[in-house]
Amino acid sequence: MTEIAAAKLGWLDLTTPDAVTVRDFYEAVCGWRAQPHDMGDYEDFGMQAETGDTVAGICHARGPNANLPPVWLPYFLVPSLEQSLASVRASGGRVVEERPHPDGDGRGLAVISDPAGAHCVLWQNDPSPAGT
Repeated sequence: MTEIAAAKLGWLDLTTPDAVTVRDFYEAVCGWRAQPHDMGDYEDFGMQAETGDTVAGICHARGPNANLPPVWLPYFLVPSLEQSLASVRASGGRVVEERPHPDGDGRGLAVISDPAGAHCVLWQNDPSPAGT
């Protein structure tokens, strides 16, 4: 197996059928403030700490997130999505869904499942093939 560069945790998203109720829950429980993110005919929410830093996302199970499970998904920043996906397949994982970067300014992302069935997102923000 080819050695790959270590990924970093980028952020967390929670996709749920009722993002508004869940948004309100985390505002009350964690003290976060919701910042709406326009998704066309609805809004998802970036959840901000008191510093103004976005620490998580609360998303509707609609549009590009329609098939995501209702669990917290960590986003791991990888230097090469292609190389990481090859390792997922070679190591007993499963690629659930691949899609282009939502803002069109990066290489893309993929939802994966590890051999235990846990899901996460691999994200290559840099558009160069190896993140260089």
